[in-house]
Formats: sequence, C-alpha cells, structure tokens
Amino acid sequence: MKTLTVVIAATTLMATAGYVQARDLGPDEALKLRDAGTIQSFEKLNAVALGKHPKATITDTELEQEYGKYVYQIELRDAQGVEWDVEVDAVSGQVLKDHQDA
Repeated sequence: MKTLTVVIAATTLMATAGYVQARDLGPDEALKLRDAGTIQSFEKLNAVALGKHPKATITDTELEQEYGKYVYQIELRDAQGVEWDVEVDAVSGQVLKDHQDA
C-alpha cells in the first residue's frame, strides 16, 4: 500500500510540475506584452518561421511562458503539405526548435 501511495504521489507531482512550467497566454495578455515591447511583434515572429519554410502557410500560433521564457509556437504547412512546428523565443526572435510535425 505504501508503494502505491508513493507512486500516485510522484505521478501527481510530476504532472503538476509540468503544468506549472508551461502556461498558455491568452490573446489579451499576449497583446499587452507586445504593446509593452516585452515581446516582438507577431508579424516579425511569423516572418522568422516563414524564413525557415518559404512558401509555407501558417496554420496556428500560440504564445506560452515556459521556464520563465516567452515562447511563440508556430505551426506551418509547406507547399508539399508537410506540417512543421517552429518555436521562437518571443523576446529575441531566435529559433528554438524547428521540426517536422509527426
């Protein structure tokens, strides 16, 4: 019984830690950060992703706060129909990840 309790407690703790580390920001909060100059404009961040995949179409975007950083996630579909996930540091504009969506 003690082992089961420890396993449940550890699982709950890990799930909670993951939730606390990444937080989706709503449109109002994202616009406030942009207007305050805390993050770059969404047009610039979109251009960074499109620079990695010319002629692609943006299908979805999302701003998250992960480990104290603002990360702009962009989903793209290229001319061949391949889907890509690009993560950009919303403050610096640096590409953090660029991988094909599985």
